[in-house]
Amino acid sequence: MKFVFDIDGTICFDGKTIDVSICEVFDELLKAKHEIVFASARPIRDLLPILPEQFRQLPMVGGNGAFTYECGNIQVEYFKNDILQQLLACIHSNQLTYLADSDWDYAFTGDTNHQVYINIDKTRAKNRDIAELQQICKLILFHPTEEVLHEILKLPVSVVAYKNEHAIDISPLGVNKVKGLHKLKIDEFIAFGNDSNDQCLFEHAIHSVCIGNHDVQRYATETINRAEIPATIRKIMKKLEE
Repeated sequence: MKFVFDIDGTICFDGKTIDVSICEVFDELLKAKHEIVFASARPIRDLLPILPEQFRQLPMVGGNGAFTYECGNIQVEYFKNDILQQLLACIHSNQLTYLADSDWDYAFTGDTNHQVYINIDKTRAKNRDIAELQQICKLILFHPTEEVLHEILKLPVSVVAYKNEHAIDISPLGVNKVKGLHKLKIDEFIAFGNDSNDQCLFEHAIHSVCIGNHDVQRYATETINRAEIPATIRKIMKKLEE
């Protein structure tokens, strides 16, 4: 069976590491011939550093579906140019701060104390002027007004709102984590997540687990706390063996 794991707030709680107890049960999953896929809002660039070495060649979906990673190869889905120009016009007219991601480098103008910025792997990527990014596949707007949100929702794009981060995450139309899984030829899976961008995973999984009490938990099969993650994975493994 394929087990799909979101990263932040699901298996990573400090933005940097995955607990040893979770890594141990991941080793058990792989030993039992199950497959692990990581699916995150982070681009692949920022996913790789937090994964222990033995998990860095596993399949991944990044940028809420804009990136896929398999056998060391990254595939990216970008905004169409006309849509991108409208997004950039909205940014400039409303003087918004943002994070724009290309295939590897990025453009960031927000608060450097924001968790999104802290999570960027700055050792292997450059913060460029947005005009220097040849193509853009993902855009986070910080502190957008209701008017800005209304304007963005008129465009043919995919939008995820993060209330706690006071930000909206914009991707090309139709891009989400499930579409990323489909690009990896994954249709049947068990999902673990915790945020609004995991709703599509919960809705398409054969079994889904929400970590913590969040609005998205109503779409999940079950809700657990972070301490229960290893035991829950082992419970599901045991059921699959029956």
